[in-house]
Amino acid sequence: MSRVTPAITAFIGLGSNLENPRAQVEQAFAELAQLPDTRLTGRSPLYQSTAVGPGEQPDYINAVARIITHLEPLALLDQLQAVEQAHQRVRLERWGPRTLDLDMLLYDGQVIDHPRLQVPHPYLTQRNFVLYPLAAIDPQLVLPCGTRLAALLAQTPADGLRVIN
Repeated sequence: MSRVTPAITAFIGLGSNLENPRAQVEQAFAELAQLPDTRLTGRSPLYQSTAVGPGEQPDYINAVARIITHLEPLALLDQLQAVEQAHQRVRLERWGPRTLDLDMLLYDGQVIDHPRLQVPHPYLTQRNFVLYPLAAIDPQLVLPCGTRLAALLAQTPADGLRVIN
């Protein structure tokens, strides 16, 4: 008898700075809505942000999706990586340019420390291009550590970040 995983809320960060980034992110939202046992329940506006990473890179288009899923964390990660692969994601260098980056930011208030997955995302609290879109979906959000998203936003300037839709 198979065990049914209860529905949980997860937040996914989306980012792209190659090959029509806006279209990459819009297509990824559509693909997230089609994941098995998953429903897209919220999406932030798109944000343009200055690249964080090595060398000169084009600006990014970033957003956050809220999903309700029955997938276990690693199964969800596998699905996210499959979507990245469908967008020809190549991992040549850390924080390098990419066609699509999908990061599991939060998974049902859980703290996950696994060799393949860390949740909350390790840089969630340091990236304005994650915090601002996250707040656009759930401004009352409280992280698993008890920190309010609003408190993080109050300490995080929107430098280099602008809403584009």
